Amino acid sequence: MAPKLPRLEPDTAFFWTSGADGKLRIQHCADCGQWQHPPLPRCASCGSEAVSPEPVSGRGRIASYTVNREAWLPDMAVPFVFAAVELAEQAGLYVFTNLKAPIEEARRGLPVTVAFEQQDDVWLPMFRPEAS
Repeated sequence: MAPKLPRLEPDTAFFWTSGADGKLRIQHCADCGQWQHPPLPRCASCGSEAVSPEPVSGRGRIASYTVNREAWLPDMAVPFVFAAVELAEQAGLYVFTNLKAPIEEARRGLPVTVAFEQQDDVWLPMFRPEAS
């Protein structure tokens, strides 16, 4: 069974397709400089409509995680790590994703970098431990 992929909606398609060129994109406010995720029609900080997707470094740290031992889908491999990655660009800017590493490597503060997994026309942003 193929995984259920996110729907490519006008406001979020950039996030799910930006991996095509290997860059993670997050919504950024041109007026106040805040990053925000998930995308919203206005800046959550200043209310400006001057928000648009911009490339980020793709680097961050594991803020929190859980080890899942039950498959969410029939063919899903378990166990796997689901993590809150705090991106390097701004404190409190999180992406929730899978950690592509053995569960023993998962820890709070672990430096990670984005690694996209393409499925059809969607590039799922996953994260891997940063190379030392």
